[in-house]
Amino acid sequence: MATFALKSFTGLRQSPTDQITFVSNVPSSLSRSQRRTSLKVTASRASPKLANRSLRVAVIGGGPAGGAAAETLAQGGIETILIERKMDNCKPCGGAIPLCMVGEFNLPLDIIDRRVTKMKMISPSNIAVDIGRTLKEHEYIGMARREVLDQYLRERAEKSGATVINGLFLKMDLPENWDSPYVLHYTEYDGKTEATGQKKTMEVDAVIGADGANSRVAKSIGAGDYDYAIAFQERIRIPDDKMTYYEDLAEMYVGDDVSPDFYGWVFPKCDHVAVGTGTVTHKGDIKKFQLATRNRAKDKILGGKIIRVEAHPIPEHPRPRRLSKRVALVGDAAGYVTKCSGEGIYFAAKSGRMCAEAIVEGSQNGKKMIDESDLRKYLEKWDKTYLPTYRVLDVLQKVFYRSNPAREAFVEMCGDEYVQKMTFDSYLYKRVAPGSPLEDLKLAVNTIGSVFRANALRREIEKLNV
Repeated sequence: MATFALKSFTGLRQSPTDQITFVSNVPSSLSRSQRRTSLKVTASRASPKLANRSLRVAVIGGGPAGGAAAETLAQGGIETILIERKMDNCKPCGGAIPLCMVGEFNLPLDIIDRRVTKMKMISPSNIAVDIGRTLKEHEYIGMARREVLDQYLRERAEKSGATVINGLFLKMDLPENWDSPYVLHYTEYDGKTEATGQKKTMEVDAVIGADGANSRVAKSIGAGDYDYAIAFQERIRIPDDKMTYYEDLAEMYVGDDVSPDFYGWVFPKCDHVAVGTGTVTHKGDIKKFQLATRNRAKDKILGGKIIRVEAHPIPEHPRPRRLSKRVALVGDAAGYVTKCSGEGIYFAAKSGRMCAEAIVEGSQNGKKMIDESDLRKYLEKWDKTYLPTYRVLDVLQKVFYRSNPAREAFVEMCGDEYVQKMTFDSYLYKRVAPGSPLEDLKLAVNTIGSVFRANALRREIEKLNV
């Protein structure tokens, strides 16, 4: 019997204890063809264990996705570096947080500005429907400011062992081999150098792109483009008596005037309200839609002063490609914002955590190199859990946001108590709420009736316009 061994390597680090062994029980007297058919090869899998160090992962972007990912990685034994350019970033975001996120991510109540227990859905003709009658005493929608929430999650990641760098990610050099490092190029702002910062590079084993809709990480791996909405928001400080009205109330306005394909909102914050809107199809008219949203709410925000104006792109669907080798996208960079509602905070944080968990598991708490198959487990789990939700909300947006009559029907439908219960249960706990077959049948009939009435109303309006 003949044996021989091949030394294996992890990157440039030799692993002398691991070897691939070829065992031959072929007698030397056999012919070459007989030897080919009789040869039996057995191999022990080479261990991709890292020598004298832990797996090193960079998280690009310090929003909810990046903060949650960095914390999970650091807690799992991964050497973690988080790079964020704007530490005081105030993203134009409604800031709604579902109840399950408060518990699941152990968020302190003092970072939640308001607990919304009532909502008003306001139709194009200004018919208002009160929503929230089915909420239990302990249930609410949290309202937070992104600059507060994001900073809290970053600080928690840092306490867990992550290194947080105030820097701007520029580009990355892709590895030449399966286990060679990614080389990140970034500008660091440490407060000591000039405003231009200091150009630096860094080698890492894997990268999580949590750098938003304009993700440079996504561009680096050729992740492809997607449709995006422009969100525009003004923070308005209003008189105390008017702020009392919004103490636990949020408003949503629908209509061609505020957005042809989305909605306008007034959401309460600590000492002001956030008034905003968004659109995919008419981005150039966003300021006109914002003015219309303010006008729809003008009696309730009269005397207010604009203290901040914000605008930002919001993805409309997942990117064509969300991972490549040892790089994965999460949050807005991956396109995880729901249609119809425009929700993204929970899904950002959840995707960041799920991706980090896949890395921790695949690397055996930072001891082994990972590959694309480890990151693909994150995508498979994500798609199985949440993709149906995205598809349902996509259908709802296409059906009910397409015309003012359809929006009138949508607001009418929102007045149904069963619809409210199913909607809030699904939103607050991020699970498909079990329904009643009889009530589901009634809802289907009522929905069809609302759609028919919307179509009839649209035809009458079209006749009047001729």
